[in-house]
Amino acid sequence: MATEAKYSIVREVGRGSYGVVYEAIVNQTRSKVAVKRMHCNVPENVELALQEFWALQSIQKQHENVIQLEECILQNGQVFQPISHRYRKSDSHLLLIETCLKGRRCMDPKSACFLWFVMEFCDGGNMNEYLLSRSPDAQLNNSFMRQLSSAVAFLHRNQIVHRDLKSDNILISHRRGSPIVKVADFGLSKVCQGKGNVNQHRFSSACGSNFYMAPEVWEGHYTAKADIFALGIIFWAMVERITFRDRDTEKELLGTYICQGKELIPLGEALLENPNMKLKIPLKNKRSMPDDLCKLLHDMLAFNPKERLDAFQLEVRIRQISYGKKRQRSVS
Repeated sequence: MATEAKYSIVREVGRGSYGVVYEAIVNQTRSKVAVKRMHCNVPENVELALQEFWALQSIQKQHENVIQLEECILQNGQVFQPISHRYRKSDSHLLLIETCLKGRRCMDPKSACFLWFVMEFCDGGNMNEYLLSRSPDAQLNNSFMRQLSSAVAFLHRNQIVHRDLKSDNILISHRRGSPIVKVADFGLSKVCQGKGNVNQHRFSSACGSNFYMAPEVWEGHYTAKADIFALGIIFWAMVERITFRDRDTEKELLGTYICQGKELIPLGEALLENPNMKLKIPLKNKRSMPDDLCKLLHDMLAFNPKERLDAFQLEVRIRQISYGKKRQRSVS
């Protein structure tokens, strides 16, 4: 990857329309890392790469449940230049890199211009694959819900709105045998300027994956609470193992939806068409979740964002639910 051979690519572990992810080895320490390569050959790819970089760069403190950026490297032809926070580059330097990327992106689309993101390696794949390969486990689900709620609250405190939360973008790492979730893939994220409440910032560009998009995202007027709606879709699907088959990839994915004949309609789109629709939670089995979890999911999936929980309220509420907690034996 670089002239100094700092890393050695081992294998490809994932590929999408915006980049390729590899497992790699740090040659000096022999430790594993994940390396994501994004080709900056068209304006859309440049924007996605820069948004991911600015989101990960802007986090001053690390969180256990957010993927950790080790460094970011700009490749221009055969020249590799580290540009990440580990090298304490100034914001003006980083803005210069951004300007150069945006300025040259249309000059020679065939030139080798990439951003390489070197991140911590997650050995458990993504959350979708991890859960569907195992039997349902209430305690594990509870742990994942707590970890994800904490991660999103952390991001929102740091003025970062993810905008593409889904089980495919959540990775699993193991520590002392316990699975740890890691929110990843910040290509569609936004770093909000200023230090006010993140929920006051408004967005207009509809983005994300259809089955996880809040009703207001479909309309093109939304806030950070769209992330909470996406989490609600993930939590509900995780608890009841509700899945659909993605038409593009043919993969089975965790996600809730509304059935209209043979058509599967994303929940957010269905709510936009019928705001008074009553969600049937739980969908499969009343015994699959207690009343307090049902109420929590309703509050996460509220049609009106003003009635929906924010990330900080969710972080508190998720610790109060009875679902997945070990019952204490009564002492006689």
